[in-house]
Amino acid sequence: VQLQASGGGLVQAGGSLKLSCTASGGTISTQRMGWFRQAPGKERDFVAARNSGHTYYADSVKGRFTVYGDNLQMNSLEPEDTAVYYCAAVAAGRRKILSTVRLPSGYDYWGQGTLVTVSS
Repeated sequence: VQLQASGGGLVQAGGSLKLSCTASGGTISTQRMGWFRQAPGKERDFVAARNSGHTYYADSVKGRFTVYGDNLQMNSLEPEDTAVYYCAAVAAGRRKILSTVRLPSGYDYWGQGTLVTVSS
């Protein structure tokens, strides 16, 4: 399975972007999809996820980002949101325990990232 995140780009602070994740070459679980980001020189951090009908957010994006389906709606973007964004999914037929929803180990597939740049 290959995942591809799309929708990134350059936006001014306060603007919005919608990222989408597309799977090909197989099926993924509908249970969970996550979004992570990695800024230059930093580790990959959890951003948001949906899991069995519930949503989870990093404190830094709560109230501004919304995860739904295979998408991540990002509003009120800030320069600190500048990063490469990755979508992540679980293999079809597998179930992950809830405690892993914010962890890279909670996912089996990772997409190629899409760059989001927020100018001040």
